[in-house]
Amino acid sequence: MKRGVLARARAVDLEHQAGSDPDVAPDIAPTVAVADWDAGPPRQGRTVSESVVCRFVAGLDVAAILGAGAAAIHLDSSSSTIDWRLEGLIVLLGALLAGNYMRLTSAYRFRHFGDLGAAIGRALLAWLLTLGTLFVAAFVFDPIAATNGPWTALWFSLGAALIVGSRIALNHKVRNWQRAGRLGELVAVIGSGPMAQRLLRGLNSASGGPRILGVYDDDAASLPRRCMGHAILGSIDDLLRDVRLYGIDTVIVALPPAAEHQLVETLNKLNVVPVDVRLCPSEFALRLGAVQASHIGGHTFFNVIDRPLRDWRWIAKSIEDRILGGLILAMILPIMLAIAALIRLDSRGPVLFRQKRYGFNNELIEVLKFRTMYQERSDANGDQLTQRNDPRITRVGAFLRRTSLDELPQFLNVLRGEMSIVGPRPHALAAKAGPLLYQEAVKHYDSRHRVKPGITGWAQVNGWRGETNTLEQIRKRVEHDLYYIEHWSIALDLRIIARTVVGGFTGHNAF
Repeated sequence: MKRGVLARARAVDLEHQAGSDPDVAPDIAPTVAVADWDAGPPRQGRTVSESVVCRFVAGLDVAAILGAGAAAIHLDSSSSTIDWRLEGLIVLLGALLAGNYMRLTSAYRFRHFGDLGAAIGRALLAWLLTLGTLFVAAFVFDPIAATNGPWTALWFSLGAALIVGSRIALNHKVRNWQRAGRLGELVAVIGSGPMAQRLLRGLNSASGGPRILGVYDDDAASLPRRCMGHAILGSIDDLLRDVRLYGIDTVIVALPPAAEHQLVETLNKLNVVPVDVRLCPSEFALRLGAVQASHIGGHTFFNVIDRPLRDWRWIAKSIEDRILGGLILAMILPIMLAIAALIRLDSRGPVLFRQKRYGFNNELIEVLKFRTMYQERSDANGDQLTQRNDPRITRVGAFLRRTSLDELPQFLNVLRGEMSIVGPRPHALAAKAGPLLYQEAVKHYDSRHRVKPGITGWAQVNGWRGETNTLEQIRKRVEHDLYYIEHWSIALDLRIIARTVVGGFTGHNAF
């Protein structure tokens, strides 16, 4: 999220706002029942970023060309008479030239990946142009007729085979993404007045525009059921539900600028879900401090909230979790087996304790821990906070909780994709700060769920763990969690992991 945007939104002077939204214009379509409209099944995974796929394919081509060149030099015995450094330079130049020719032939346009013939044809044309350019350069400069050696034919053949193979695999993947509904940005529009109608009319006629799930308006109950051919699916609260159900990528707010109070309330609600929020251009958007713009379906919008992790950042975080999670789990497996044996010797019951908690996008996940309480006294919902010298805790459990070793099974959650190594800690469903549930105690508590929960986090390594008997304790914890989300980087994750290993496993707040 663009830091400070919502803070400025709350400070906007609302004294002169309009009393109500404009009436819906008469070109709204006739009433139909919402039940007649079917959004289809929830998407199977995140939306595939076309730009990320194109860059990945470009990197794959470079690796294929370099690898093919190295293999050709190694396999061709006649190349021993030629300086290998010159051959290496030719291969490197070939990789650079191929990248430029691939762009020139539009081989990296995502729409071509779905057409196998076009994908292969454009890529091979670029590869032919690359080899042709190198041959011409050799004849012009001719320091050594390196490109006349048999190894160049082998290089071309191996490179072509790898490029064709990658396009076949990519074409298969694109078709799978299409079937799973993961291609194309899924957009929801807030508002049904004249501004929203103009926007929808433009998006409907745009070539290559986004997929529009539907329209949301807090006055949905009193409105016709369709707006410019799109179903009015409910209120803003219904939208929050559908973000989780359908994986909406972007929400466009098309409310009139005069309704500033409603705009601020809407932005505050949307700040708890992992979506990009865009505002139609207006003076109000500028007063929020929204200076960056994006383009959707030929229209320009101001960026007011961005997903914390998207595209390469999300991929980098996922790779970090898979690689580090797998390595750490392999190293701690003997320790986990020893702990499991101690738990079985200490008290009757299962080794693992399973508890439902809220994960990414407020989805329920089953978090794994080593059992630290007597089975008959376990608290699955977390209604009763653990206290110092809690009689429910076993002897082995007390040691595990004090050293945080009870959390080790959560590396299995990481490998299952439900958690990250670093992130806001997942809390029990009924966890309270004093008499209040956490989400009641902190207004923007659910904003923590815009990323996956973690085994350790910024709040934990800064001392905000353990008891939450006061509102200040949970507020500080959430404050640190939100700081982490806004400032995420791999370097910050590694710093938190290092601090956890050095001093985070024990402490006066661990019990």
